[in-house]
Amino acid sequence: MHRSSSAESELAEELAVVRPALGPRFAAALPGARAAVLTRLWRALVHEPLPWVAQRTERGGESLLTLGDGRRLHGPRADPYATASYVTEVRLDDVAYDDPARLMTELAVPHGAGLSVELAHSVASLALSRAGQDPHDTSLKDPREWPEHDWEWEQRVVDGHPYHPNCRSRPGFTVAEQLAYGPEHRPTVRLGLLPVPADECLVSGEWPSQLRDGSRLVIPVHPWQAAHVLKRSCEAGAPAHPLMSLRTLALVDGPHVKTALSTRLTSSVRDISVGSIVASAALSEFAETLTPRAYGLLHMTRTLGAATADSPDLAAVLRESPAAYGAPGERVVPVAALAGTELPGSPAWLAQFARLALTVGLRLLELGVALEAHGQNLLVVLSASGAPLRLVYRDLADIRVSPARLARHGIPLPDDLPARILTDDVTALRRKLFGSLVAGALAGTAGSRRVLRAALETAVRDLPPTPDLGALREEPLPTKALTLMRLSPGVPGDRWALLPNPLGVDVG
Repeated sequence: MHRSSSAESELAEELAVVRPALGPRFAAALPGARAAVLTRLWRALVHEPLPWVAQRTERGGESLLTLGDGRRLHGPRADPYATASYVTEVRLDDVAYDDPARLMTELAVPHGAGLSVELAHSVASLALSRAGQDPHDTSLKDPREWPEHDWEWEQRVVDGHPYHPNCRSRPGFTVAEQLAYGPEHRPTVRLGLLPVPADECLVSGEWPSQLRDGSRLVIPVHPWQAAHVLKRSCEAGAPAHPLMSLRTLALVDGPHVKTALSTRLTSSVRDISVGSIVASAALSEFAETLTPRAYGLLHMTRTLGAATADSPDLAAVLRESPAAYGAPGERVVPVAALAGTELPGSPAWLAQFARLALTVGLRLLELGVALEAHGQNLLVVLSASGAPLRLVYRDLADIRVSPARLARHGIPLPDDLPARILTDDVTALRRKLFGSLVAGALAGTAGSRRVLRAALETAVRDLPPTPDLGALREEPLPTKALTLMRLSPGVPGDRWALLPNPLGVDVG
């Protein structure tokens, strides 16, 4: 019999107080949530360069890991591109574990205790997210019933990141706060409004007049941030709908508001650095010069304004809604939400979408810009029948720009782009695009190595032959080593894993 973790028990106790009707559904969702997180963790154990794994072998339908201390881990053969929850237990020597947090505790590796706590939170929160869904909702099965609003699509993403074991880790959030602010629970949130003297603020772009009060700027604040970090009361602002990033919300018939949320969600603390505020307008203007070069297949959402009270804890960015780029009858859908539709079930549709995404991504990479085009940043414009027509990209903060490649194509490099995004390192540029677009957005949409391979084989057939395309076809596929990064506190920057090329011979 499974013994509940403290995170599961605590959440169940809170749920019994704030939403008792969800209790039975939460309990029923726990085994599936454990399997979902364990599947993600097992993928990391098999494929990431963890220093305490001495050897990896494949034997039949099983992956076998030998640890540095001689212990052995056994589990199902790990498809690095699978999104289904196919791992229900992993054996450490002769003991089977169905709980990822308990497995990580027993591994007793450096910094594993902290990750174990996060995994337990991820399981409990994921079960809560699943419990809050309507089991009879079939609206995504029929294009005629697809959501009309962009935020409705965002709130369809229930399980979070398809490959990160911390896919639903929300430390510091009570059950009531998850229900009140988690997008998958479909709440309406009233942002706080905090006036700050204008001479204490840094503004990039145009800050709207409706968010000014005489000599003060009014900065939108997430209610959680106001209560737990700023510890200040705020005037209630306009109603808004949380998007899949949780700290970004869509105002009703208005722009999207990215707020600071100084807690670790998935991997990162979601505050807004002063540097990103400074760079936001320049990046937005630079992006507008690139879209005409992408064959008319790409839009980039504009940053309307950004402001900070000289603190990453009190800042906000106003962005254009991606829905602005959909014509009447079209839908603008985050790629992460596609898995809830029947579209990826069609090999022809998936190949068409992969060709569109690679055409745009490789074109910009050739010009000198590597997008971080994962399923949250990348959206696709669909026709009324569901055909992929164009792409929309948002959030330019983590792109990479090659001055040398820009120069080769006669594209001026703006003087005020942040130094941290500039690099001519080919490996860094390819990692940024391939790791997010192919190992992220396309793989997460395909759901398995076999399906991804079929889509890529068709998609790359007629693309212009560039060195970048050659690397994509022939070299191992880079992806962020998300678990290694969580086990490496104090190590700055991204860490990377190399996955078997989905276009390779062994499709497993």
